[in-house]
Amino acid sequence: MNKFKLLLPFLFLIVLLGAQNKSYAQSQPVLYFCERYDSDDGEIGISDRFTTGYLTVMVKSSSELGLTNCHIQFDRYNAASDKFEFYKKFDYKIEKDMKYVFFNKNEDNDLSFDKPGFYRVFLLDKNDKTIASALVQIIPKD
Repeated sequence: MNKFKLLLPFLFLIVLLGAQNKSYAQSQPVLYFCERYDSDDGEIGISDRFTTGYLTVMVKSSSELGLTNCHIQFDRYNAASDKFEFYKKFDYKIEKDMKYVFFNKNEDNDLSFDKPGFYRVFLLDKNDKTIASALVQIIPKD
């Protein structure tokens, strides 16, 4: 009987923790990278490591993003300060009901990674609130 009394608080704790709302990695929009997006073939060359140059930033969500004006921002890791620092920011216009969108080079934005390093990339709303983010490594071309 004494063992049961000791076990009861642990069982209660397990039940209480199990009743909490669960959060899953895919419950929010996901940002990732590919070499390019093709309207017929889709995403080409998905990775988190690329050589310097142009990339395509992909965002996928299970619900509408609700954005019209948004930004893609690059922050580059500075080893000397051990911090990510602002590098570049690009403005885009998208449709409010989009759940799946790609951001790439266009007439207004070059979306290029010019220097090797580690980058934090953000999709930001018009008020610079983070919608999604991811890390990417850029290495020199051979």
